Amino acid sequence: RRLNVRVNIELLSISNPVHKKDLAVRLTDDTDPFFLYNLVISEEDFQSLKSQQGLLVDFSAFPQKFIDLLQQCIQEQNKDIPRFLLQLVSSASVLDHTPVSLNVVETNPFKHLTHLSLKFLPGNDAEIKKFLASCLKCLKEDKTMLEEKLRKTEEDLTRQLSYTQQSLSEKSRELDKLKNEWTSYTTALTNKHTQELTNEKERALQAQAQYQQQHEQQKKELENLHQKSIQQLQNRLSELEVINKDLTERRYKGDSTVRELKAKLSGIEDECQRAKQEVLSLRRENTTLDAECHEKEKLVNQLQTRVAVLEQEIKDKDQLVIRTKEVLDATQEQKAILEESTEKKQSHIEKLETTIKSLSAELLKANEIIKKLQGDLKTLMSKLKLKNTVTIQQEKLLAEKEERLQKEQRELQETGQSLRMKEQEVCKLQEQLETTIQKLEESKQLLKTNENVITWLNKQLNEIQMAKKLETSASTHGGGRTAVSPHGMPDRPSFPSSGINHPISPLYAFQNFLEQAHNKNVNSQCPIQFNTQLSKMNRCSDVQTATATSHPANKENGDNLGLESKYFKKKDDSIPLRGLSQNALNSEYLKPYLPKKAQPSPKAAVTPASAYFPG
Repeated sequence: RRLNVRVNIELLSISNPVHKKDLAVRLTDDTDPFFLYNLVISEEDFQSLKSQQGLLVDFSAFPQKFIDLLQQCIQEQNKDIPRFLLQLVSSASVLDHTPVSLNVVETNPFKHLTHLSLKFLPGNDAEIKKFLASCLKCLKEDKTMLEEKLRKTEEDLTRQLSYTQQSLSEKSRELDKLKNEWTSYTTALTNKHTQELTNEKERALQAQAQYQQQHEQQKKELENLHQKSIQQLQNRLSELEVINKDLTERRYKGDSTVRELKAKLSGIEDECQRAKQEVLSLRRENTTLDAECHEKEKLVNQLQTRVAVLEQEIKDKDQLVIRTKEVLDATQEQKAILEESTEKKQSHIEKLETTIKSLSAELLKANEIIKKLQGDLKTLMSKLKLKNTVTIQQEKLLAEKEERLQKEQRELQETGQSLRMKEQEVCKLQEQLETTIQKLEESKQLLKTNENVITWLNKQLNEIQMAKKLETSASTHGGGRTAVSPHGMPDRPSFPSSGINHPISPLYAFQNFLEQAHNKNVNSQCPIQFNTQLSKMNRCSDVQTATATSHPANKENGDNLGLESKYFKKKDDSIPLRGLSQNALNSEYLKPYLPKKAQPSPKAAVTPASAYFPG
């Protein structure tokens, strides 16, 4: 069986007749007062015990080591498989007035090792009586001490109870005063906050109505502008359709004339095809020709330089187009960023409104907590024994509630300030939105004007390409006839407006015009340049001789700043304008295919196309 045993270890010193020390060990059971076993070990007995059991400690250190072993047994007693055990073994079947042995055993999976084995003798009647008398004496002493403590505690409690009753009456009076003050203060606060909330809601509703009205007005204005622009475009489209029909009729007439010319010049067409396929062979054959062929080679070189200059101008204008695209992309990105910022501000305003609602809910919770505290105060009157601790807790709770109310007031003030700041930020953002919308409208208008100019220029290019086809067919029909001056040189236009009386070459006139156009393009910006180009195209009929006819072609080829590069791509059915003479546009044969504003005036001296391109 298993028992809880109390072990008492005492070191006895005896000086009569000889000074010596004995170790007394006693085993008792708190539940059984007749359970008593004693052991007295003297120094001589310990020496025999040491030699029998192979102990390594002295008599002075033995009690502490024995206590250490007992503590290890106490630590291991609650485990399922304890390492140290304290065994009380008896020879009889029942522990009844027979000597027993107390063994301290260490268990392991291999063997049970007994560290120490002590033999105890059972107590006789005299020893048991002495033990019971000592126990009774101890109990009486404990009883007297407890009675004195109880009397003192009763006196202290009566004193404390009288004091607590007095303090409780005072605290109840103070609490009633605080309740009255608190109710008045809370009512004032609630009224104040409700008024402030109503004012803020009215302001927000007014601001929202104003913003909606402004938005509707802006929307109506934009719709009106859009409808006007659509009507203008539709009118323009109808006009262009009429012009297109006229041009198609003229084209059919030209095709019929071309067919007649092809029927008459079948042999010349074969030679032209061979010339197109074998340009290099024709150049070698042209070396054997006379001085007129040498002059043609010079003209070819001049035209190549002119093509290079035109290609360089096209590259420069492509770069300007790319820059304008980058500016447009930047404006669109700024618009997207501003829209995102406005959405963020609106979400922040909604969060602030939710915080205001949560604060009002917390105020309601605070009122409910105050009601709960009143109920707690009623229950405190019934609990007289714990009134002191409860009053302290109530004071702490009141202090915490006051701190919470102060914090809530501060938070309400901070939220009001933050709402005002957010309203100011919203106003600033709306102003920024208005400015960005205006900028976007201006950029859209610029894009529309640019698209109109592009369509007009494309139509002009198609007309000039048709004129080029007709010119090539007319030159082949002429059979190589040239209009030569009496001195053996081609006719050259003079420029009386520039102060030069003698005739000059067409290359010189073209280079002079390129320099002027380049200077104009450098000194002007892209959006203004489209308007100047249109005005120049309208006024080109007032310029004299070869310079009057060089402007439209130059506009068609080079002065298209601010346009995308896709409008300069070569089409499959188009003819390049690089080899086209600027004076070829002045021929009376091509007048029906030119726009009315770009046709030369009848006063200008017209030079035939064959003078510049003999053969």
